[in-house]
Amino acid sequence: MNGLTRRFVVWMIAGVALCAAAPPVRAAMQTGDLVRAQDVLNVTVADQPSLSQKYSVGSDGRVTFPLIGTLQAAGLSPDQLAAEVRKRFAAGFFNNPQVRIEIERVKRVFVFGGVTQPGMYPLTPSMTLMEVLARAGYQGASEAIIVRSKNGSTAPALPDQEGSEVIRVNLREFEKELEKGQLSRNVLLADADTIYVPRFDPNRIYVSGQVRAPGAFSVPEKTTVYQALALAGGPTEKAALGKVKIMRLVDGKQKTINAKLEDFVRPGDTIVVPERYF
Repeated sequence: MNGLTRRFVVWMIAGVALCAAAPPVRAAMQTGDLVRAQDVLNVTVADQPSLSQKYSVGSDGRVTFPLIGTLQAAGLSPDQLAAEVRKRFAAGFFNNPQVRIEIERVKRVFVFGGVTQPGMYPLTPSMTLMEVLARAGYQGASEAIIVRSKNGSTAPALPDQEGSEVIRVNLREFEKELEKGQLSRNVLLADADTIYVPRFDPNRIYVSGQVRAPGAFSVPEKTTVYQALALAGGPTEKAALGKVKIMRLVDGKQKTINAKLEDFVRPGDTIVVPERYF
């Protein structure tokens, strides 16, 4: 299986994972936990439907309610917060208000960097790295970095953050393992995992000239000139395939190499397909 076919298989597997994924997890209602920043609170006030709704806790740990204003919520249990809300409602609005608060906590992961749709994604059961990369618009980068917080934080984590585990996944090696039916590098994601896809790809090449979709492409080892041209949409009718050249940096100097279609490309190469003249 060549490099181009391996890439196709990766995307097939990612697509199958998307189709087979279970429906989004319903938010788990929790009453024995503490409120955290960015939680969603499901608040029920008896006989007050306009007040019974969902409220979001801000990044500062505070939440704003109608009539009574802003309260510090983070660090309190749902029962403690409900007692404070009940107290404030009773101070000037309702007689003996009945308030119930539950945490509606949705599991999620974060994707940043070299993808077309970075952001937050709901964590579905058995979601893997390749599945979320497919959803985020993975563009063939050679590596992904997973940062897993160990302190219970639900916010995006940085690689150098204290108490975080950093998992590096070589996506090129993952493609090779697919040939053997091994999926050990397809990491199972956990709540609040942060995935970084480096924007700089050391395996990137560039294709210009008489091709249908010139641009930059990330390629595995032993990719041929012909396969690189296929990634760029294939040659146009005016392409002079017998005169393809590779611009390559060798020992700090730019060299121009007359290339054959079966030659292997190297990271950083620029393939130039000239126009055919009659």
